[in-house]
Amino acid sequence: MSSTPWSRTNRTQLTESRFLRAYRDDLLISEGVTGSWDWFEMSDAVRVVAFDPDGRVALVEDRFYLQQRRMLLVPGGAVDRAEDPAAAARRELEEETGWRAGTLEPLGVIDQLPTATTARAHLFTARDLTPGVLAREPGEEGMTLHWRPLAEAVAAVREGAVTEAGSVTALLLAALNA
Repeated sequence: MSSTPWSRTNRTQLTESRFLRAYRDDLLISEGVTGSWDWFEMSDAVRVVAFDPDGRVALVEDRFYLQQRRMLLVPGGAVDRAEDPAAAARRELEEETGWRAGTLEPLGVIDQLPTATTARAHLFTARDLTPGVLAREPGEEGMTLHWRPLAEAVAAVREGAVTEAGSVTALLLAALNA
């Protein structure tokens, strides 16, 4: 792959919050052609396809403000600063489901929204689950846990019941590797 022809001439931070920073980069695109690009700096994410001994996968259902609906997805969340993605995957799985991963295997990494952020989603499978401590964050009080056979979870992707990019990709990759 070739490198980009763009050259940044200036960067302005537009805003900052607990979870993200917004920037505008002024660009020299080619000889005499300039432009700008607005983008967000935010934490990487993790998504975990966790299998119970019967081969069922954990799906969590929670409400999401921007979508104004409840959504079904695999457990996951943000990678804290200086946290290893595998450690974040273990933490998020336990916090959201109350189960600990005995075995954690990487499935891959995706760029969820490359036009708006450099943040990536690290995808994992978890097996050999043992009871842990359910410790959902504030705002996740209404989250529910569902166990479904992998084929049913993949069908939920096809039917549009699972739409979050990391969950869709993780479930499909897990099915390919099953």
